[in-house]
Amino acid sequence: MQLVNIGFGNLLNGERVLAVLQPDSQPVKRLAQEAKAAGTLVDASCGRRTRAVLLLDSGHTVLSYLQTETIASRMHAEGATEVEEEDHAQ
Repeated sequence: MQLVNIGFGNLLNGERVLAVLQPDSQPVKRLAQEAKAAGTLVDASCGRRTRAVLLLDSGHTVLSYLQTETIASRMHAEGATEVEEEDHAQ
């Protein structure tokens, strides 16, 4: 399992993330509203401005105050670390 920090100490399984989107467009805002109505929205922004919307393979939508680039780099960096650890174990 690859845990990714999405801000304020909140961790997310990076292997379950399908997309990291910017919340500026109307379709992404609509996705968040529909998820809230369906009860599948997780607001990890802690009252801050939402800067990234993460879509999970479970159908959940997660809001984060971190930039999309920051989350993507954390997912990539932690994934690289996980691969290195597996290489050293063999």
